[in-house]
Amino acid sequence: MSHPTPIDFGRTTLRFDGPAHIMGIINCTPDSFSDGGAHLDKVKAVEAGLLMVEQGASILDVGGESTRPGAWPVGLQEELDRVVPVIEALRRRSEVLISVDTMKAAVAEAALAAGADMVNDVTGMTGDASMARVVARSGAAAVLMHMRGDPRTMQRDTDYGGDLVEVIADGLDALVERAVEAGVARERLIVDPGIGFGKDGEGNLRLIGSAGRFGRGGLAVLIGPSRKSFIGQVLGIADPAERDWGTAAACAAAVMSGAHVLRVHAVGPMVQVARMAHAIMRARG
Repeated sequence: MSHPTPIDFGRTTLRFDGPAHIMGIINCTPDSFSDGGAHLDKVKAVEAGLLMVEQGASILDVGGESTRPGAWPVGLQEELDRVVPVIEALRRRSEVLISVDTMKAAVAEAALAAGADMVNDVTGMTGDASMARVVARSGAAAVLMHMRGDPRTMQRDTDYGGDLVEVIADGLDALVERAVEAGVARERLIVDPGIGFGKDGEGNLRLIGSAGRFGRGGLAVLIGPSRKSFIGQVLGIADPAERDWGTAAACAAAVMSGAHVLRVHAVGPMVQVARMAHAIMRARG
């Protein structure tokens, strides 16, 4: 079985031949759907990140603007004020890989200068015309996610027609080619089909069960199912904080289907899920 090409960050290399990597979510926002307000304070955000590292996170994803359905944009300075001090503090205290979750090129540039290693852009670097240039110039890694519309509009039309998985895979291919044409190194890209971003519940389940189909050309695949509404729909659980068991099942299925990175809130339990799913896959040959 072939594996995606490792991504070299100098001080460490992200390899994809073992258990799926866990990306811990640090939302420095007051309005994220699950943990809004929990990490708005810099000290709490940094301590939460360091705990995630102790629990086994390979990457910390720091964001200052909610992308939940219906969310409104945040001003540039406010987003900078939320994420840059947290990234600076985390970099001083840890060698963990740090990702900045942003749609703004100026935020990405400041975050990379503060010590971030990659950019996680839910628009696939199409929302800001300067984003690809910033990533290319810095040599950073990047996560390209598929999303129809924007957080305010993405759930209005979730009918893709035809083969949903093929449509999303083709869309990701187009984002990859666009990034490469702008100068971003293909081998530094990770793709994300965008669970919950312009897809209905049934569509999200199909995407998780087809994770391996998105890594065309040897790219690693990120799946982010954590506590999302489709889990609540299946299990009848309204409170996102009570959806970690469902998240665990989704993560296990994603790994068995070919995911390489899992973006989650509850790092410790999902590290165990990733390791166990990998062991089962290795044993079956």
